[in-house]
Amino acid sequence: MATRLDVHQHVTDQIIAAIEAGTGSWEMPWHRPGAQLQLPVNVESNKHYNGINILNLWFAAETKGYGSHLWGTYRQWEQRGGQVRRGEKAALVVLYKDFDVEVDNAETGASEVERRMFARASWAFNIAQVDGIEPEPVPSQPDLTEVLSHVDRYIAHTGARIEHGGTMACYRPSTDIIQMPDRTCFIGTATSTPTEAYYHTTCHELVHWTGARHRLDRDFGKRFERDARAVEELVAELGSAFLAADLGINAAPRQDHAQYIAHWLAVLKSDKRAIFTAAAAASKAVAFLDALQPSDDA
Repeated sequence: MATRLDVHQHVTDQIIAAIEAGTGSWEMPWHRPGAQLQLPVNVESNKHYNGINILNLWFAAETKGYGSHLWGTYRQWEQRGGQVRRGEKAALVVLYKDFDVEVDNAETGASEVERRMFARASWAFNIAQVDGIEPEPVPSQPDLTEVLSHVDRYIAHTGARIEHGGTMACYRPSTDIIQMPDRTCFIGTATSTPTEAYYHTTCHELVHWTGARHRLDRDFGKRFERDARAVEELVAELGSAFLAADLGINAAPRQDHAQYIAHWLAVLKSDKRAIFTAAAAASKAVAFLDALQPSDDA
């Protein structure tokens, strides 16, 4: 009697083989409107930041995926009716202030006034971190993705709250919300179509969603300590690959999965079995999502 194929193990084995064979660089499968091409602007003064603050805010926007060039302090957003979301991290802004100081001239002994600069730290939040204020409209893009109705039904049946907009894909534990860029932002990669990229990304964040304390309570802190986040990312990407196989999003595991996972495995050299721990946790996450499906869709 033929042994039934363990799809999850098969996918894991293929990904490991791809990693061992060498992978290219991972590409983000959606575009971010060129925020880095615009000078960051303060929402209150409507003037752009200067000097090192331009670089600081460009870097923050790039690493966090913010699509807007609008920044403001907590109070500035509050005064406009907005609320910085709990847990959001501010970006450093350096403010310079002129002041006069009286000094003695070493040669003449006379007292003179010198103008000096005093630097102090301030903190700014991007509009993408603020609730209650509509972000700037993003230029319309053609939707390159195909609607996979059976996958949309599967996702809907989980009950996960998914909000579309902005330029970040993430699960926010503080609000229990999955944030996704609009479908029109997905352009795919060299090895993944826009449709595959959109659904893989959604599945990736959905697996993160399963790890919440009131669901699977997934926590790798004790075993992996500083590498706990890397292991959680492995779980999410493997889970995404498993769901893609189970739901028929694509015919075979994409090279994108191997490229993404190889990036995180680089920090897990001390524990080569981490990927197998992650694979087991990913299977458990997929089983949790499957259990949320009605029997006629199972």
